[in-house]
Amino acid sequence: MHPACHIAHAGGIDQGRTVGDDGLDLFVGVGCGAEQHVRFAVQLRQAQGDFGVAQRISDLGLQHTPIIVQTTSGTTGMPQPLLFGPRSRETQNALLARVYFLQGMSAQDVVHSVYGFGMVNGGHYIRETLLHWVGAQLLSAGTGVETRSQQQVMLMRDFKATVLVGFGDFVKRLSEVAKENGIEPGRDIQLRMITGHLGPEGREPMSQAWGGCDVYDWYGVGDTGLIAGESQDQTGMYIMEDAQYLEIAHPDTGAIVAPGEPGNMVNTCLFKDDIFPIIRFNTHDVTHEVVGSSPMGLPFRRIIGFKGRSDNMIKLRGINVYPTSVGVILGAEVPAFNGEFVCIVTREGGRDQMTVQAEMRADAPSGLQETCQNLLRARLGVELVVVLAQPGEIKDLTGIESRQKPLRLIDRR
Repeated sequence: MHPACHIAHAGGIDQGRTVGDDGLDLFVGVGCGAEQHVRFAVQLRQAQGDFGVAQRISDLGLQHTPIIVQTTSGTTGMPQPLLFGPRSRETQNALLARVYFLQGMSAQDVVHSVYGFGMVNGGHYIRETLLHWVGAQLLSAGTGVETRSQQQVMLMRDFKATVLVGFGDFVKRLSEVAKENGIEPGRDIQLRMITGHLGPEGREPMSQAWGGCDVYDWYGVGDTGLIAGESQDQTGMYIMEDAQYLEIAHPDTGAIVAPGEPGNMVNTCLFKDDIFPIIRFNTHDVTHEVVGSSPMGLPFRRIIGFKGRSDNMIKLRGINVYPTSVGVILGAEVPAFNGEFVCIVTREGGRDQMTVQAEMRADAPSGLQETCQNLLRARLGVELVVVLAQPGEIKDLTGIESRQKPLRLIDRR
């Protein structure tokens, strides 16, 4: 039995049975702990068979399938291993290139990437896509630890970067670093496009921070590669349905929700057959399907994009609070908020308490702490404690300079 069949067997599927798309619900929806299931199955019994790649490997004179080993970023816990075979890896690269082309990237661009390197998958994935498929010039800067933020904005200016790719938090942070060093986004760094992972805050703050350039969003996780991405119509992310089978399931029951209703993204890769399959992988990332036809006439379904994680939800006095929503509210209604925050949950006197540490610009008006607390109470329906911080004060808590994806929730209960 292949290691992944350990998971399938838990759903009542026996070895040798073929299941169509109408039978995928027999599989157990697995989350970010799927790797532990695979490791357990390997210990239980060594894998037999390789899903049809043996002949291809033999033709190359190799004794086994070459394996690319990377890890997740560890945002939700201990970093987990990511295993890729040559064919599935290159398919992922081609899918990302397809979306880059849909968004308008070309071989003439100079692309500055702030995705992390090391064992983390992100930076390597982007590099392979750009060099193998797009042909653009790449500035592989990585995180603020790999290349200091000050040096990054100077590189962008001196090499005349036209595209910036990465996670929205650090992309926006770089615009602040540029201004702190006398480099004006839109004048000294003339980006025409940003593409990456924007989060619930949306594209407008990002565009304004970088002089009004176009901003595009795409979604994927380390295990699956790109699942969906925006095109130039910006009416939602197109699911790459010739490569990914995406379901949206209720976070509690696992039932598939109606189009337009929010739920967890549960994904099956249709091309992963050279190492192990990805079947009904529960990402715990929340979205909903965009209802209606595509303005571009594309045949793919669309999703609205990433709207938070269902497993990052904190219940306070009967109210569900998502840390990402805190940043959205402050960003929309508090002009002095610079976008950096972290929610810290503690247990005090037998009940849970959330404290929000939020950075404010140096010229922030007085009385802002009470304003923020009242605003969050009105929008979320529960009392939160707000602690104001100076620019850069909480960077060690969030890891904005050192992590590919900064922390927005610290649970100290």
